Amino acid sequence: MWKRILEYQITETTLQTKNANHIHGFLKAHGYSSAVIRHLKETGNGICRNGTWAHIHDPLMPGDMLTIQLTEDTSSQNILPVPLPLSIVYEDEDLLVIDKPANMPIHPSQGNYDNTLANACAWYFSQKNEPFTYRCINRLDRDTTGLLILARHMYSASLLSAMVARREIHREYRAVVEGLLPECGTVDAPIGRCEGSTIEREVNVENGEPARTHFKRLAHTTVPGTGKEYSLAALSLETGRTHQIRVHMKHIGHPLPGDFLYNPDYSVIGRQALHSYRLTFRHPITGTKMDFRSPLPDDMVLCHEFREAVSHQ
Repeated sequence: MWKRILEYQITETTLQTKNANHIHGFLKAHGYSSAVIRHLKETGNGICRNGTWAHIHDPLMPGDMLTIQLTEDTSSQNILPVPLPLSIVYEDEDLLVIDKPANMPIHPSQGNYDNTLANACAWYFSQKNEPFTYRCINRLDRDTTGLLILARHMYSASLLSAMVARREIHREYRAVVEGLLPECGTVDAPIGRCEGSTIEREVNVENGEPARTHFKRLAHTTVPGTGKEYSLAALSLETGRTHQIRVHMKHIGHPLPGDFLYNPDYSVIGRQALHSYRLTFRHPITGTKMDFRSPLPDDMVLCHEFREAVSHQ
């Protein structure tokens, strides 16, 4: 069994928080979802006040010590542990930051039963003899490389998911795009499904969902032997639509090379040239500022200018 114990010293300030003068109100004020609270109620010593089991509606007084015990004793079902490459950038009791390689799906699916990030994580925690439920917070396409977050338990998953909804987890990407990209700009164009496809997206003014992408050109080159121009771009999103960067860059005439859906040109790279470069957010439990960066993968470094642009950031 795996445990995560959290302790809260109750003060006058605590009690002044809206509806936090009893345990249920306190937990709600601290982002505990109904599902997590139900789990705590069903866990022996899941909720204790001053070392003694407490009812969810018991009052709180200044000086009380509230102890929360989250437990996990089973792992995600139907995820086969497989010894796959797993680059862990950061790990603590509440979350992990992973640097995902190319050609690795996030979740198992038809045809991807034993080659996913979930399989790699299941193997990692099986070697530690720890149960692990797979909770991926920000998803990346199979061939997109770089940083993503996994929640270690249901409470951090609840907090991190709420942070995503409030846009408090900031993501910055790097992409190689065709042509000479303008120095900087914003693409503000709604995105929807292409008719007749469950996967492909397009800019759809009438039926699409709002989507906004900011971009900045970092470097530019002409690749020898191809005669084609390429730009290295920094991109950030105000929204998180499926394939947003890939669709928006194609929309303005600068598609990503190696993109099997939107620009299947593999002359300079064998997969979509997109990388999750930076993640910044507050730690969901401690509030500490977290800032992670991942180096540009070698297959996206098309020239010396690209390498120089990355090294000076």
